[in-house]
Amino acid sequence: MIKTDILIIGAGPTGLFTVFEAGLLQLKCHLIDALPQPGGQCSEIYPKKPIYDIPGFPEILAGDLTRNLLEQGKQFEPGFTLGERAETIEKQDDGSFIVTTNKGTKHQAPVVAIAGGLGSFEPRKPLIDNVARYEDKGVEYIIKDPEFYRDKKVVISGGGDSALDWSIFLADVASEVTLIHRRNEFRGALDSVEKVRELTLLNKINLITPAEVVALKGKGKLESVTVQKEDESFELQTDHFVPLFGLSPKLGPIGDWGLEIEKNAIKVDNSKNYQTNIPGIFAIGDVNTYPEKLKLILCGFHEATLMCQAAYRIINPGKKYVLKYTTVSGVNGFDGTRKEAPKAVVQSIK
Repeated sequence: MIKTDILIIGAGPTGLFTVFEAGLLQLKCHLIDALPQPGGQCSEIYPKKPIYDIPGFPEILAGDLTRNLLEQGKQFEPGFTLGERAETIEKQDDGSFIVTTNKGTKHQAPVVAIAGGLGSFEPRKPLIDNVARYEDKGVEYIIKDPEFYRDKKVVISGGGDSALDWSIFLADVASEVTLIHRRNEFRGALDSVEKVRELTLLNKINLITPAEVVALKGKGKLESVTVQKEDESFELQTDHFVPLFGLSPKLGPIGDWGLEIEKNAIKVDNSKNYQTNIPGIFAIGDVNTYPEKLKLILCGFHEATLMCQAAYRIINPGKKYVLKYTTVSGVNGFDGTRKEAPKAVVQSIK
């Protein structure tokens, strides 16, 4: 049983910033996320997409924002359960909650903060009849460990940042990398597109456009894909097919937790610091809805800050907290000094 003060469902920007705000109040956090790394959409879908409305940063890449948030919060030593989806929640006699993941990992906390962005993410799968037959037998939708593809033939489909970035990375890992996209133009960052074209000229990436993978073949495991390029089709031998078409957001099991839902979002009371209809459970960031709601990262940061104040009162009933600016109180305590951050690094984040 993993015990913490605030259990955060979702390790996107809002969830990560909650760690910092809770840490200022000397509250410990543990985060659950279905993705294998923190950052939510910012790290999984568009790590190189520039964001322009983060205070103090005229422009910052989504991946850099994730890294900065992790660096900002690591001094408070948060815990992470990554690659697992929050499945069920049970309220205990003492008022706390036990959240169990799809892999059976149990977490207990007096406060639960749902910061799941647009919900849990499921990969968008290609429309190939027998694709399910080869899942985990040569077809993968998320690259978790690049070394898994060492000296293997890999076919990647997609035209966004994930497809471009992984093609570039695996060019030095796999024995052969083929990138297939149904258009000649890509949606990803220009520098990534240029890098892919450069590696293509060096014969380190086999780029096929405009084209699509239309069939999969193999006995027991994937052995080849059929590629349709304009009016011709051909087979390509491969060990792995990785379609990176983005992730489809779904509220998932959270929708069955007895929370009030409106248009696939969780209704909250913004006069009660974004508490849901169940006391002790809050929803912050894009996953929630209330009058005049704006789905912006900076609004999620604001909601996280106020939610932590409410969490402090739940965890410390009757104890009054006096707000002090960090310029006065420091970061690691309330004594006016700034202590050196502990050198704790969560291995799964690396």
